[in-house]
Amino acid sequence: MSKNLAARLIVAALAIPVVLWICYRGGGWLFGMVLVFALMALGEFLFNEGFRPRQWAFWLSILTLLTSLGWSAAPWILDSQSRVSSAGMSNLLSGILPLLVFFIVTAMAFSLGKQPPADLFRRHTRLFWGVAYVTMLYPFVFRLGMGFDRFHGGDCLLFLFALLWVGDTAAMGIGKWLGRHKLAPAVSPNKTVEGFVGGIVGALAVGVLMYFWKFQALSFGQVLIVAAGCSLFGQLGDLVESMWKRSLKIKDSSALIPGHGGVLDRFDSLLFAAPFMYCYFRLLVATG
Repeated sequence: MSKNLAARLIVAALAIPVVLWICYRGGGWLFGMVLVFALMALGEFLFNEGFRPRQWAFWLSILTLLTSLGWSAAPWILDSQSRVSSAGMSNLLSGILPLLVFFIVTAMAFSLGKQPPADLFRRHTRLFWGVAYVTMLYPFVFRLGMGFDRFHGGDCLLFLFALLWVGDTAAMGIGKWLGRHKLAPAVSPNKTVEGFVGGIVGALAVGVLMYFWKFQALSFGQVLIVAAGCSLFGQLGDLVESMWKRSLKIKDSSALIPGHGGVLDRFDSLLFAAPFMYCYFRLLVATG
């Protein structure tokens, strides 16, 4: 067994029980975990893009994340019994307002820079992309973890984690075994169409298990839609993060997690799958 694989297994064995325990505690515990991961993820992005703590853009990015995440999570923190309220979606959208302010302020500030306009535009665009990436997607993880009328938030996150982990393993295994057709050779040369389909199949298997275990309040078809949709969004989210890393010619976003790379590397698929699951439950299930 390689040292890297051993490190991955050890970290997983230690971290997974803690993460799941926090997910089932919910409330401030869950918010704290999501906030820490979001700050670490944004820090990875900023450092890789060349922004440092001595620069105003670094701290404005941090402030934007803190304001947006706190704003969007406020009703759940203040009232831990609040699940899906009539103000839930509107409050989530209000969390985007700090990002709008960030865009306007940074755009005006960068326009006063002394570098060539093309460089200023590229640097501002990349900065806004990264801040939006973290700021817009992490709140969905917290809100999903706060649950719905018929589902405990811990069960929702367990479902999400399981189908992504199993799907990722299935995609890797089937891709190595049967992979012939490249899925996105310019972004991730090792990913194949066969592996992509295998990932969805693995997620569907988890969906079947979770239906009989935790989610019989839904129809069997609805659970499979959730599983397939999360797998689809998760695998494409993985490619999005790979696209960013390829643009910088780096392999990992950082070395914060032994054997796994950085926080952005570990939770890239989660950030795209969580909004799908949340919106599906919020719009099509909880209101049904």
